[in-house]
Amino acid sequence: MRVTYPYTIENGSGELITFTGRKQGPTGACVEVDGVAQPGAGPPMHVHYLQEEAVQVIRGRVGYQVLGSEPQFAGPGESVTWPAGTPHKWWNAGTDEVRMIGWCTPPGNIEFFLSTLFASTKANGGKRPGLFDAAFLVTRYRTEFALLDLPAFVSAVVIPIVYRLGVVLGKYEKFKDAPAPMSSSRG
Repeated sequence: MRVTYPYTIENGSGELITFTGRKQGPTGACVEVDGVAQPGAGPPMHVHYLQEEAVQVIRGRVGYQVLGSEPQFAGPGESVTWPAGTPHKWWNAGTDEVRMIGWCTPPGNIEFFLSTLFASTKANGGKRPGLFDAAFLVTRYRTEFALLDLPAFVSAVVIPIVYRLGVVLGKYEKFKDAPAPMSSSRG
């Protein structure tokens, strides 16, 4: 994916992420971000199977939780790191806008995945991504990401049916240049 930095994506429900660039760090390549979230905004429980994610709070109060653990909180100057494969979520736990900077390593397809997810969510009124877009993303990039708040029936039955229907109906032509998924031992 050839892009010019910085660029900002917005999901229509209170989150903005600015991808500020890519760099080579001590553990390899990473993509750097600057994020803003309104009170209560934040992603649902999710996992990056192949990528470590880290944030540092610049302004505001962030709540975060690892699956199966109690919620924790971080304020200005504090950092949180989620190793690859760690199911987690975060949210603005304050009453004012929160600002964080962070990175994801290796970058993989995080920019494409989040840009597409945010654009679809915004186009769908800011509540959730369009069903065909979601089915494409969670199917194609299942070795990299998972949205864990989806009910089991939706993940196991609805998404595969919608994905196949989308193929038949030509819904994914707009994704013909989508990057290939990164491989993993997840298959």
